[in-house]
Amino acid sequence: MSVEDRLAELGLELPEVVAPLASYLPAVLNGSYVYTSGQLPITKGELAETGKVGAEVTPERAAALAEICALNAIAAIKSVVGDLSRVKRIVKVVGFVASSPDFYGQPAVVNGASELLGAVFGDAGKHARSAVGVAVLPRNAPVEIEVIAECSGARGLD
Repeated sequence: MSVEDRLAELGLELPEVVAPLASYLPAVLNGSYVYTSGQLPITKGELAETGKVGAEVTPERAAALAEICALNAIAAIKSVVGDLSRVKRIVKVVGFVASSPDFYGQPAVVNGASELLGAVFGDAGKHARSAVGVAVLPRNAPVEIEVIAECSGARGLD
């Protein structure tokens, strides 16, 4: 089953690549690796929610927002490789969680992204990961996700 078929089976549609908020690219291809910029939970040009996890945002909602970030990262990867079947492996995920001072559940929040990547890419979606609590994120977003993917046959590869 293709990655696009899995997305459809999961009831997901790849969004347009989120336009950069400053001077950077959404994703960069270097050799056989794609590095995404940090992806916020933006849908249709709007931040889905703001606030700190453990205060204004529940951990469950933050995990759902991490899924949106991961979907945005998949769209950014596709924008530089052209075809998601070229993704050989999701190598690394870094999740940043804007946390209230007494919130310690960052790994559970970032699981939203990890589980989505596993569902979409199967075994190739299993990855190394960091889940980091931070004081604040751009636009007061609750979560931000970066992804590194190994690809083959991408534009200019192989």
